[in-house]
Amino acid sequence: MIGFELPASTVEEALRVVRALGSHRYIAGQQLMAHALVLADAEDASEPSVWARTTLADPAIDAASRDERLMRACSTAELERLLSRYWSEGAGAARARDALKATLDRLELPIPEFELFDERHEDEIHPLLVDAGWELLQLAELDPERHKGAIGTFAEYIHFEVARFEEQESMPPMTHLYELGAIGPRELLEGARDGKLMQPLVLYTQGNESYVDYLVRGVLRAAKLA
Repeated sequence: MIGFELPASTVEEALRVVRALGSHRYIAGQQLMAHALVLADAEDASEPSVWARTTLADPAIDAASRDERLMRACSTAELERLLSRYWSEGAGAARARDALKATLDRLELPIPEFELFDERHEDEIHPLLVDAGWELLQLAELDPERHKGAIGTFAEYIHFEVARFEEQESMPPMTHLYELGAIGPRELLEGARDGKLMQPLVLYTQGNESYVDYLVRGVLRAAKLA
């Protein structure tokens, strides 16, 4: 996959990007997963928070483990609210970060020492608190009218046809997607201060370069970062 630093320097800009990543007409599916540790807000009566508290109270589930039952699928809007809860300014965000740090200490889960959003250590992040990726429509699924913008990004229609043929003939099947860098304890606790990101968010892309580049540029325009 190819990593691309998003030109978002503030939390508000980052949240606009997250919103735009999952809200355009080329999305085929998404896998947005959040850990129970970051959803279990005692003051929140929402379904995700109730689920998280119930899950963490289950004696059959080790909260410090890599048990997949600790992860829950969420919507783009829920992901946006989660990041805002930890990265925003104010007493509420500070309490959320303090509560998470206290929980990690209690579970004897140390904060990693490597840099924020360091792709070289993504496999070492534990617990993985947020894992966000979006699958894009296949070129063969694009409608000539509804998706003419992406089709038109190819210099000539014949180039689109060639790309579509290569997609269908590739083994294993070619997929087009993008995903955010893994978010663990350090990223949520130290990823932002005073409304500003401490390190740029990275978007990893895979698939036909012209197609994915067109979609990423569209996301940035929607997020007012073009």
